[in-house]
Amino acid sequence: MNKTLLLFLFICMKSFSQNTEYIERQGEVTFFSYTSVENIQAKNSQTLSILNPKTRQIAVQILMRAFVFQKSLMHEHFNASYIESDLYPKATFEGEIENFNANDALQTKLIKGTFTLRNISKPIEIKATISKADNSYTIKGSLDVLINDYNIKVPALLSPNISKKIEITFNFNYAPYEN
Repeated sequence: MNKTLLLFLFICMKSFSQNTEYIERQGEVTFFSYTSVENIQAKNSQTLSILNPKTRQIAVQILMRAFVFQKSLMHEHFNASYIESDLYPKATFEGEIENFNANDALQTKLIKGTFTLRNISKPIEIKATISKADNSYTIKGSLDVLINDYNIKVPALLSPNISKKIEITFNFNYAPYEN
């Protein structure tokens, strides 16, 4: 009887844990623009992300005004001139982790999905490292974004200061979502 009850509880717990969604409320996203004139780097620690290990789905929402720059003028230009944060307050990503095994402690996987910036959506693939410890997941990775793909206009006078390709890195630490 006790063995049957333990087996039943184990199966119920296993089913419940597979349906659990995981959330990251303060994910870290940084971007880096390298040029010979000036490097531009910003960090955002207010990124929201949801992970569903069972369906392998992942969604990310990045508030554009939450990026912190070394210089206030960079912050102002980023939000007013390039990203136009008043019109496009957030960027999003929705995708699926290819061949994801929710029980593996460490794995490198491809995440395929759609990145939307300035209301322009593009399919992207991201190579990411996923680790599992206890009842949490960490996903880290990087991708390159071409500013022309998202209709970001750079005045000719400033074009030597801003790279055509921006490197974006992310680090999300997920915990089980509780209603």
